[in-house]
Amino acid sequence: ALIRTCPACRFSHQSEAVASTETPEPWYLALLGFAEHFRTSSPPKIRLCVHCLQAVFQFKPPPRVEARTHLQLGSVLYRHTKNSELAQTHLEKAWFISQQISQFEDVKFEAASILSEFYCQQNLVDSAKPVLRKAIQISQQTPYWHCRLLFQLAQLHTLEKDLVSACDLLGVGAEYARVMGSEYTRSLFLLSKGMLLLMERKLSEVHPLLTLCGTIVENWQGNPIQKESLRVFFLVLQVTHYLDAGQVKSVKPCLKQLQQCIQTISTLHDDEILPTNPAALFHWLPKEHMCVLVYLVTVMHSMQAGYLEKAQKYTDKALMQLEKLKMLDNSPILSTFQVILLEHIIMCRLVTGHKATALQEISQVCQLCQQSPRLFTNHAAQLHTLLGLYCISVNCMDNAEAQFTAALQMTTHQELWTFIVTNLASVYIREGNRHQELYSLLERINPDHNFPVSSHCLRAAAFYIRGLLSFFQGRYNEAKRFLRETLKMSNAEDLNRLTACSLVLLGHIFFVLGNHRESNNMVVPAMQLASKIPDMSVQLWSSALLKDLNKACGNTMDAHEAAQMHQNFSQQLLQDHIAACSLPEHNLISWTDGLPPVQFQPQNGPTTSLAGLL
Repeated sequence: ALIRTCPACRFSHQSEAVASTETPEPWYLALLGFAEHFRTSSPPKIRLCVHCLQAVFQFKPPPRVEARTHLQLGSVLYRHTKNSELAQTHLEKAWFISQQISQFEDVKFEAASILSEFYCQQNLVDSAKPVLRKAIQISQQTPYWHCRLLFQLAQLHTLEKDLVSACDLLGVGAEYARVMGSEYTRSLFLLSKGMLLLMERKLSEVHPLLTLCGTIVENWQGNPIQKESLRVFFLVLQVTHYLDAGQVKSVKPCLKQLQQCIQTISTLHDDEILPTNPAALFHWLPKEHMCVLVYLVTVMHSMQAGYLEKAQKYTDKALMQLEKLKMLDNSPILSTFQVILLEHIIMCRLVTGHKATALQEISQVCQLCQQSPRLFTNHAAQLHTLLGLYCISVNCMDNAEAQFTAALQMTTHQELWTFIVTNLASVYIREGNRHQELYSLLERINPDHNFPVSSHCLRAAAFYIRGLLSFFQGRYNEAKRFLRETLKMSNAEDLNRLTACSLVLLGHIFFVLGNHRESNNMVVPAMQLASKIPDMSVQLWSSALLKDLNKACGNTMDAHEAAQMHQNFSQQLLQDHIAACSLPEHNLISWTDGLPPVQFQPQNGPTTSLAGLL
């Protein structure tokens, strides 16, 4: 959800729920007490809880009790059983009856909220919207519920990809919170709107909004945990904005602030004092979830920058924390965090020469997506992209093309689309006989003219792809121009892997041209950087070049040392290649449509050539 609420829910005859002249009957209190006892038993005794609540209707209760009981029954049946038809009946009755009763806001609006949530789960979105709109219309004198329902309808529009309507609602909520005197909730609405504007790539609107949010957050004097959580929200948006733009170096100050902020939050004690303003009874994420999120954006940064051991370290920490949280909390956002973490670490594994582990983690992502249709819808394109990258690493170029083609059909995300096209172009270059398709792709990711996204990193990669093509075509001067542009861009933002790839390719070009000194000046730093990342393919390539360079220059000892390094890297890659291709999960490379397969047939061994690797 966009925003969560503070109060916990339980069966009771609380405040407004029975704010009437009548005193609750003893039979009602007894049945309610039994129902709550059975609901909170370990394990819960839901059937007995439902029986107790249903028994209330035998006494012909007054409308308030009737409506509240329908709400409680509907909630229990919806949350704890598969009897969706009966749950719907009770929730609809609770919403209908409660609308006829004055001063009955908690039951009325909770019924609307849960009924709408139920409709969405049953894919009855068109039924949910009018309920929420009506509830929003009549809740303006009840600040907590008015804000909560606005968040809920905005969330519904977001899930439908109607970000314009969602942003409009969040804007309405921000103004309402300001009028109600809650700068805290105003910030939550504005930051949520900023998040959606970032998703829409409306950068001209994002910048002034984030500037306003930063001022509000810094000036707000309130609960320290609430203030720090707003700062985390604000900084997460800033960091992801920089990373989306491929600005790995520029993001460092914000990322450092974010990491310091989460350390501050972890030392603060949640004193459980609820705000006095009912419009402020919200929070963005629990502290534990924020910690995982900060680990996640740190992993994203480390992967883009080429600090892969650091990415591994923070992934391990985050996944360990997630496993603990998932034992206590089945929140869908935890599975989303887990999938995004795995997506990033899989790319790291492919670079560091751990293809077998990467393949098993791809299979893990498949299993998580099997459990959640929404997760699969949101990550299917990424999953096929990862399989395409794996196929390249094991030299299955036809499968790589099929995976990237499937991924392109599944995404409307411009950055992901550009990333896929860039990798598909590299496949066509390696195949050497797909000129028409290749030039068609390159025209769409021309870094010199109308590049489709603002990402610094992707534009630098597009220059590299142009340089690679020119190298294979023997147009060395043109290749050098493209690669120097890549180097200039990658050095500006500390894109270590692109720097290493550009240096080794430039070294190869100078070697072919007979300029051994200049070649050595490129290959040696490429090798050093590749060892630091570590990038197994660039190390293999660099060691082969160093062997040939030293041999050509008559440096027998250095040539022997480089040959030994090359042999070691070759053996490591060969063993990993055989291990990966022998796994039953290797069959995933043939999956391009529908849900991922649950079971895999065992492999007899590698079926792909190692020539393209070595």
